[in-house]
Amino acid sequence: MQETTRFEGSVALVTGANRGIGRAITEALLARGVKKIYATARDERTVEALRERHGERVVPLRLDVTDADQIAAVAQAATDVDVLVNNAGAFEPTDLADHAIVEVARREMEVNYFGALRMLHAFEDTLVRHRGTLVYIGSAAGLTNVPLQPTYSASKAAQHSLTQASRASLAARGVSVHGVYPGPVDTDMTRDLPAAFTKTPATTVANAILDGVRAGEEDIFPDPFAVAFGEQFQSSPKSVEKQMAALVTSPA
Repeated sequence: MQETTRFEGSVALVTGANRGIGRAITEALLARGVKKIYATARDERTVEALRERHGERVVPLRLDVTDADQIAAVAQAATDVDVLVNNAGAFEPTDLADHAIVEVARREMEVNYFGALRMLHAFEDTLVRHRGTLVYIGSAAGLTNVPLQPTYSASKAAQHSLTQASRASLAARGVSVHGVYPGPVDTDMTRDLPAAFTKTPATTVANAILDGVRAGEEDIFPDPFAVAFGEQFQSSPKSVEKQMAALVTSPA
């Protein structure tokens, strides 16, 4: 594929940059020569260590993607962004019998879908002006519902649909849009996953994501589980659905 994004000398913004995949992507972008990166988190103090290590190349910003005012303030401060990574995510363990299921679903949707939608709305003009790159960190669970994570899967399915809508809307305006569909990544979010899931280190996933973006891949499967999942999903979505459903009764 033809390369579409050069990270050297670019200006990036990563949501949820303080831990997990977001932290790993931030560090990988710095290693690949970005000129500046806005490292955002709900508590900007949690990314101060990055600023101390990398100096003025790292700009910590307070950002809760459920807060429209904070998003507006960040968009006003970061008008030079040409690479936007919508990474901030929320996950709460639950099941369909949980009496609080609707509240859990709303909280996850507010971050995983509406948060990404708010960021798109706030940065659309900036990305178009710079003919930039937009990356959504989704999940394999957004392609086929994982019954162990029913509401999280639904929120990531909504984000997947937003990724497709963004691509349809922005491609003709010079913005490349990439959807990322990792499997289990070794982060705090996955610490309680059943042993049936093999986790991939966040640094490995982050570098695979950036390799995919640089290569111009629209759909990126950045770990061995995701690659196998993607191939099976493309050949037989129903078989993947049944495989995920079987995990409900499998031993942890």
